Amino acid sequence: MSAGRTTYDYSDRVALITGASQGIGAALAEAFAAAGAAVVIMARRESVLAAVADRITAQGGRVRAVVGDVTDDESGRAAVAEAMTAFGRLDAAVNNASEGPPPQLLADLDPDQFRHAVDVNVNGTFLGMRHQIPAMIDSGGGAVVNFASTAGVGGVSHLSSYVAGKAGVIGLTRAAALDYAPFGVRVNVIAPGPILTEHLVAAGPSAQEGAASAVPIGRVGTTADIASAVLWLCSDAASYVTGVTLPVDGGQSAGERLDNPYTPGESMD
Repeated sequence: MSAGRTTYDYSDRVALITGASQGIGAALAEAFAAAGAAVVIMARRESVLAAVADRITAQGGRVRAVVGDVTDDESGRAAVAEAMTAFGRLDAAVNNASEGPPPQLLADLDPDQFRHAVDVNVNGTFLGMRHQIPAMIDSGGGAVVNFASTAGVGGVSHLSSYVAGKAGVIGLTRAAALDYAPFGVRVNVIAPGPILTEHLVAAGPSAQEGAASAVPIGRVGTTADIASAVLWLCSDAASYVTGVTLPVDGGQSAGERLDNPYTPGESMD
């Protein structure tokens, strides 16, 4: 145990993470590397991706960086090929890349914006798995974690394209889990709630406090909270878990929390 978190040994495994240039993706890459995994990281921005790779290397980790776009089939193939060429196998893949337009009413949304959000979230996840899963089968099995959002579980106003994309990821994951369970490949979804990444940091303290007030646990999540869940889902400890959507949201998706005048143990009679 370390700082209240379970540690995992990934020293004989290889992980691939998309959308790894910042935020959750970068944190996941560093968490897998710290656990001993060789990692392949992919994102569109070469300089920012290189900085993540440099941090991992400085900590003694093994890493390869692939510049690519998840909506491009060749990029997905190249990332998997890099894992197989450099490290000889693929055991875990995290499809984390995500995108959506600014909040607006559905009828005001430009069709191209809607198509792009669905392309990145749904098609990007499909194109990733299309290459990742066969490589995992060749490696003896593995685990895929796709990223949705609590918005894809329960819906959020003014975010129709993002909600549609994330709901699509959940459906796609369920189908893939059923397809590949007999081949030793597990496929699951993480649905984060509000997480303290660059966007929420830039929004400022007021926005952070507002986000925290909507979470039953009373705080926004951290990238470490997400990394703990992903490392568990990709580990042997979760070997009987596939096709699930795991909210990591401090209880936000459980339902509405009303003010309760009763204290624990007090009779309500």
